[in-house]
Amino acid sequence: VQLQASGGGLVQAGGSLRLSCEASGIIFRFNAMGWFRQAPGKQRELVSRITSSGSTNYADSVWGRFTVSRDNAKNTWYLQMNSLKPEDTAVYYCYIDLPGRPNVWGQGTLVTVSS
Repeated sequence: VQLQASGGGLVQAGGSLRLSCEASGIIFRFNAMGWFRQAPGKQRELVSRITSSGSTNYADSVWGRFTVSRDNAKNTWYLQMNSLKPEDTAVYYCYIDLPGRPNVWGQGTLVTVSS
């Protein structure tokens, strides 16, 4: 399985972006898929994830502004980001948690929010 993330870019504060992560290869089962981010000088942090049962989790800092979703038919998941803030500026990485394997990561997509 390989992941291809897209959708990053430059946006003004208050704006929106939608990130996409497309998985190549066949996914029979997974535990969860989602998004981490890493801002300059900071550790990578979990932004959001969606489990195989459809449960979702969000970092407190994005709760109510970001929405994670998936399209199983397209092997793709998304992160809709609304009301973006300058502190959301980071490289966003998608990942998938597969049973019995290390997480698979996408290449990262840069989101820059200007004030």
